[in-house]
Amino acid sequence: MDEAQVMDLARDGVYTLIAVSTPIMLVGLVVGVVIALVQALTQIQEMTLVFVPKIIAIFVSLIVLLPFMGQALGGYMTRVMEQVVAGG
Repeated sequence: MDEAQVMDLARDGVYTLIAVSTPIMLVGLVVGVVIALVQALTQIQEMTLVFVPKIIAIFVSLIVLLPFMGQALGGYMTRVMEQVVAGG
């Protein structure tokens, strides 16, 4: 396996990581912004108020997105194993 193949494999891994993690991170970001907006509008400054809705939203989005995440990670693993079987 030469340097170009290693770099292609690493780039593909980073793209797969971004594709798998971005939806979950966006859900956390949106829920955090909405809760912060509600806190600013109502002047409720409870520090722990953000955590429970964010944890629930991320958990639900993980359950919904699990098939996509499994397919993306399985596809990446298939491509890596094809490289291994091909001998580099």
